[in-house]
Amino acid sequence: MKNLVEVIAKQLVDFPEEVSVSQREDEHAVILELKVAPSDMGKIIGKQGKIAKAIRTIVKSSAASLSKKVVVEINE
Repeated sequence: MKNLVEVIAKQLVDFPEEVSVSQREDEHAVILELKVAPSDMGKIIGKQGKIAKAIRTIVKSSAASLSKKVVVEINE
């Protein structure tokens, strides 16, 4: 899933070399932290958060086979 988020994000931003995704896990969840350049935050979030919501929906559906919740956090 980490690779999925990274590929999607790199296609949306102006500075794909500054995209990084880190993954943390605990008992109940997998947390994917997406970091992008400050100037690309608007492109990743989208109008009214529609792009961010779409990314989260794709990740959630691809993680349906896991028994854990998947959370995507977006940071500068």
